[in-house]
Amino acid sequence: MKRLRDPNSGCPWDLEQDFSTIAPHTIEEAYEVADAIEREAWDDLRDELGDLLFQVVFYVQLAGERGYFGLDEVVDGISDKLLRRHPHVFGEGEAADAGVVRDRWEEIKAAERADAPDQSALAGIARALPELKRAAKLGARAARVGFDWPDRQGVQNKIHEELGELEDAVGSRDPSHIEDEVGDLLFAVVNLARHLDVDAETALAAANRKFERRFRAMEAELAAAGEELRRQNIEVLEQYWRKAKKTVG
Repeated sequence: MKRLRDPNSGCPWDLEQDFSTIAPHTIEEAYEVADAIEREAWDDLRDELGDLLFQVVFYVQLAGERGYFGLDEVVDGISDKLLRRHPHVFGEGEAADAGVVRDRWEEIKAAERADAPDQSALAGIARALPELKRAAKLGARAARVGFDWPDRQGVQNKIHEELGELEDAVGSRDPSHIEDEVGDLLFAVVNLARHLDVDAETALAAANRKFERRFRAMEAELAAAGEELRRQNIEVLEQYWRKAKKTVG
């Protein structure tokens, strides 16, 4: 990495990069790691983990050039954090199950933020997170200080309320109002998922994959019958869709 960043003999592309230009690549590589795991493609996973590790090395090189920190400090930092946040393993604490571990982890994180400038209960939730995941974190963090629906039914009632408000917004024909109400509805649905202990991002990813499988099956069925999908009316398409739902998981 030092050689790639050498001003005299390095790579022109690598020399042009900075923290902000590398960040999108890091997000992409993380998704490619997740994709390899989803496909259970272990050779691909090995390669993708290498690509992800390269991102870390790149950041460390950039930081070192500016005198911010080095690799040893990064590794020491995460090692210290793991020790600090696992007192049930490395200290005197106990944890009967994973739920206790999660609760204790959040308590320790809150204590670590005690001296931070931003003392909001929502402090530290990254703005670059996918919005479904960020919505879930916002809801969960608010719930820890008592701002939450008492049960699942309360969230479901909120969803029905938001659907009504969305209908009113559609009647107003105000695009910004409609967008606002769609956002409120999505936020409520994410919080229903949280109350059901479902990760909204994972659930939506599975729904996307299922839709794609069924849609492709419908296309294939129509093609086998010598028909084009775009030439069918919605009643015919609905029949093929119902068939695809029965035959494709």
